[in-house]
Amino acid sequence: MPDVVQADRCRAPSVGSGRGRVIPDRQTVAKPLALRPLRPTPPELPVSLPVSRRSFLSLATSGLAVSALGLTPAAEAARKRAAAPAAPSVALAAGTVYLNFNEHPTGLSPAALDAASRSLARSGRYLFEMEQDLRNLMAGELQLPHDHLAFFPGSSDPLNRAGTLFTSPRAGLVMADPTFEALADLAAAQGVPVRKVPLRADGAHDVKAMAKADPSAGLIYLCNPNNPTGSITPRAEIEWLLANKPASAVLVVDEAYIHYSTEPSVADLVRQRQDLIVLRTFSKLYGMAGMRLGAALAPPGLLTKLASLGGNPLPVPAMAAGIASLRDPMLVPSRRADNARVRDDTIAWLKSKGYTCLPSQANCFMVDVKRDGKVFADSMQKQGVIVGRSWPIWPKRVRVTVGSEAEMLRFREAFAKAKR
Repeated sequence: MPDVVQADRCRAPSVGSGRGRVIPDRQTVAKPLALRPLRPTPPELPVSLPVSRRSFLSLATSGLAVSALGLTPAAEAARKRAAAPAAPSVALAAGTVYLNFNEHPTGLSPAALDAASRSLARSGRYLFEMEQDLRNLMAGELQLPHDHLAFFPGSSDPLNRAGTLFTSPRAGLVMADPTFEALADLAAAQGVPVRKVPLRADGAHDVKAMAKADPSAGLIYLCNPNNPTGSITPRAEIEWLLANKPASAVLVVDEAYIHYSTEPSVADLVRQRQDLIVLRTFSKLYGMAGMRLGAALAPPGLLTKLASLGGNPLPVPAMAAGIASLRDPMLVPSRRADNARVRDDTIAWLKSKGYTCLPSQANCFMVDVKRDGKVFADSMQKQGVIVGRSWPIWPKRVRVTVGSEAEMLRFREAFAKAKR
């Protein structure tokens, strides 16, 4: 999900209904939130961005590196590629390179773009039947009953609804630190106590600490893979949290980046639990960030509560693109593999230069730049490469979105200059 809390009109279908109901702007159900900038200006108009071991290269041609470093074959392959000169067939990306909002570098798939374009002529109608087609596809893929699935314009919408419904000054919010901060912003606007639990050293959520952080918690938020780190919390630990959290708390598992990961989803658990919401989005791997399409997976009772805040019909082009994306069986595995290759090569290159990164299974990672993160990001921006920001708990670590291979070559070039 993007680091932006949208203050627009919201939608949630009544369970079992094809139509949404119009409600006033978000400001009528929560205090206004300060919006973060949606896009930094290009480097020709400088602004201040909101940037809140060394490898054994001498062993690059030897199998000794694997045993010496304890590397997996995949990690060793990435390390060797990082140590080798860039392939001459890959040119540096031209123009401004945006590596700040975890967007997919190529956007919609060709099939999704074609479907969205063709749907424009029919967008004078609400086309509620298209939502049913989308529901059939996604419910089938996830093997969930239709009444356990509701669509929204992005997954930030149901996330904010959950924060509004299940927290209060007496029912707090528990979340990791660092993580996606939309709920913390909402909680601050509503006077909700927030308990932030630092991630473990391996980047996983500290579920045992989260379970006891607030005995009267109303909501526990867990992003997996986590934003901004891309790190994974194993499914078994999420199941432990479900079994040991306060009975009063609803657990929201944000799976915005799950398509990039090999970790099993917990979506199937919504059939067994009455206190679990799993969020999905088309904004990340599917490349539809600007089209706004997401889903909440939950038992019917929780979906009814989310729908109680009203709703609107879904954008027709977004539904058309979503349907086309779900019908492409190779889209997720091919994009996952491409992202992993470029990400792992980039991280291996950074490590070869002496910079540390947490393990990532998303389209982003955090790198310790050994200096103030905002100063580093400003230096990168001057070279036309816009990276993400740092978090207060880690002021010297910066989030970097994984772009195309050409974009990440530009990132390397700019990084080397920024660190001089």
